[in-house]
Amino acid sequence: MAELNVYGNPLESCCTNPMTGFFRDGFCRTDDENQGQHLVCAIITQQFLAFSRSRGNDLITPRPELRFRGLKPGNRWCLHVLRWREAYEAGVAPPVLLASTHQQVLNYVTIDMLRELAFEE
Repeated sequence: MAELNVYGNPLESCCTNPMTGFFRDGFCRTDDENQGQHLVCAIITQQFLAFSRSRGNDLITPRPELRFRGLKPGNRWCLHVLRWREAYEAGVAPPVLLASTHQQVLNYVTIDMLRELAFEE
């Protein structure tokens, strides 16, 4: 069965440089192994990086053992939906690419929240 985005269409790739997603295949998708729900395709901002670090999740420092080279503003990355919601509530959520954001996020946030920060090319 095809993975779907928040529009109900086939999920589009978020990013392959850097390679993102739980499966490191460029898609914000999940399975039962992914407790993190990394389903929001976001365009990373400096504000979000600082916010995430302040919450104990350093997304800046490279972690080669996890195939993670560290993020910079402007990178696209699959974020944990609850971290994105926490950042949204704090006023620092990064923009999202809706066509690359998994429909399961709608179990945690509203489409209006996502549309408010939507970045579409």
